[in-house]
Amino acid sequence: MRRASLAAGASATILAAVVWGRAATPMEPPLPKDPALALAALDRKIADLDASEQSEKVEIERVGSQVGGARARVLARGRAFYKLTRAGLLPVGGGFDSLVTYAMRVERMRRLLAGDLSEEARLRARAVELAAEIERLARDRVAFASQRTAMDAARLAMLEESRRQAAFDRAFQTSTGASADYVAVTGGGDLGYDAPTEGFAAARGRLVFPVAGRADVRPARREGTDGPGLEIHAPAGSPVRAAFAGHVAFADRYGPYGRIVILDHGAHYYTVSGNLDEIDVKIGQDVGAGERIGTVGDDGPGPMLYFEVRHGSQAVSPGAWLGL
Repeated sequence: MRRASLAAGASATILAAVVWGRAATPMEPPLPKDPALALAALDRKIADLDASEQSEKVEIERVGSQVGGARARVLARGRAFYKLTRAGLLPVGGGFDSLVTYAMRVERMRRLLAGDLSEEARLRARAVELAAEIERLARDRVAFASQRTAMDAARLAMLEESRRQAAFDRAFQTSTGASADYVAVTGGGDLGYDAPTEGFAAARGRLVFPVAGRADVRPARREGTDGPGLEIHAPAGSPVRAAFAGHVAFADRYGPYGRIVILDHGAHYYTVSGNLDEIDVKIGQDVGAGERIGTVGDDGPGPMLYFEVRHGSQAVSPGAWLGL
């Protein structure tokens, strides 16, 4: 059987894109292919970024305190330098030695003030550098967190698709066959006649038509499905009926079939109703011939029911089974 696994393939493609396309910066090696290892690697990166950001915040607080101290020294020495320079030539009266001593004091104060100004400028530049680094770390952490969320969502989507794939395949492997404990549910419901009471194979050509009222029927081999099948075009929301009494083996969304119901009719015969808008039955439920199982949906090309008949996992041409 050709499996309809386009959705699972799409999820795998998404996960690969997350792992290999966006999860590493240009300067970093790509993450491992294994989803669990890739998620663990991202967790480590995020933890490292958190630690680095916290360390940088502590450092910028320390530098900020140093900037405050340097600024206070600049102001104090600036005032002292101003007072010295305002003295002008007053020391001249004390003789040449006093003038030289005064000049040396002024020069020393000037150098100290210049050093303080240089240190303050260095500390302020370091603070700006740290602020930019903290901002970069925050951006990287947000980016890695977003990538982790996307990767985890893709991983969960893959797991869900795998679950559906397994359930879809299992639906065609668990028929009760001709077992004596299999009880077929019969009855025509509101169809106005009695449904066949013999087995599914004996009802060939007399199955209940899946959609009531006028419908346009076309043979189809939808890409990604097993086919052959029928596209039964009918108004959106039209009730979809069980073609024969059976047991609900699958009722979920699955790949290119969209929302789908698989009925097990015993002896490894199945009908597949896809492209549904609503599903009105649950797995394990018994339904009678003509009983409503869902409604016609529209996934893009117009409202229609996609219908298959299968014997085991092999799809057979459904037209003859419906008497078409």
